[in-house]
Amino acid sequence: MLLVLAGSMLTFAMVQEATVVEPHPRGTVIIEQKIDNTPTEFRLDRRVEPLIEQKFRNIVRQAYDYSCGSAALTTVLKYYLGRDLNERQVMEGLLHYGESERIVERRAFSMLDMKRLVTALGYPAGGFRANIDDLMELDHPAIVPINHAGFKHFVVLRAIRDGRVFIADPAVGNYSFTLAQFAEKWDDNVLFIVFPGGDKPFDSLELKEEDLRYVDDQTLTMLMRQQLPEFYESTERRIQNLLERQKNNPDGEAENTRKQLHYRRN
Repeated sequence: MLLVLAGSMLTFAMVQEATVVEPHPRGTVIIEQKIDNTPTEFRLDRRVEPLIEQKFRNIVRQAYDYSCGSAALTTVLKYYLGRDLNERQVMEGLLHYGESERIVERRAFSMLDMKRLVTALGYPAGGFRANIDDLMELDHPAIVPINHAGFKHFVVLRAIRDGRVFIADPAVGNYSFTLAQFAEKWDDNVLFIVFPGGDKPFDSLELKEEDLRYVDDQTLTMLMRQQLPEFYESTERRIQNLLERQKNNPDGEAENTRKQLHYRRN
């Protein structure tokens, strides 16, 4: 009798242990579904990636307001060349090999500082002046300076596809510009490229299918018109009134009206 009881308890313990579910990782969604009204359950685990992780996928996020250059370079070294470095290490390298006094004075790193560091790491690199047509033929990611919202900022140009420039921004994340928008923001038409040399690049900066799932500007405008029709109607009325006033204004006032129109449209 005791043997039967001990065997039953052991069997119960084994079954209970087998059915214990370990805590699932944060961000994982568990779906349980009964099949054909039977006690058997079908379980499927899926991890839902937070939006912030999607935005900064394969980007080293800058730690300081002035460190976009070091974060952009760390992004290229880590996700294009496979060098497991963090931003602090790259910043220390830039200060060591670059013009440290000028770096401290201007609170920013230059392309020359970047070149000196990556040369010390054994990679050929250089800064170049180019145009949009040159960018279309790039087969390497490039660090480019842009002037965005009144600030000068380093970002990584990943690739150009279907008339859009795909950017890895250490402050904002992954996004894209139209070619025309990028041409307006591109500062001084220069870029900095680190070449992999004889090694095959790691290249996690290559565009993936999810990167191409963007809402084009025309569709976005159409959706905004549908959601906020009153705003667009009032805006169009103001623009029409300005145009009517421009017909009767002297040249000076006409120029002022033109500037108002430009401001309102943007």
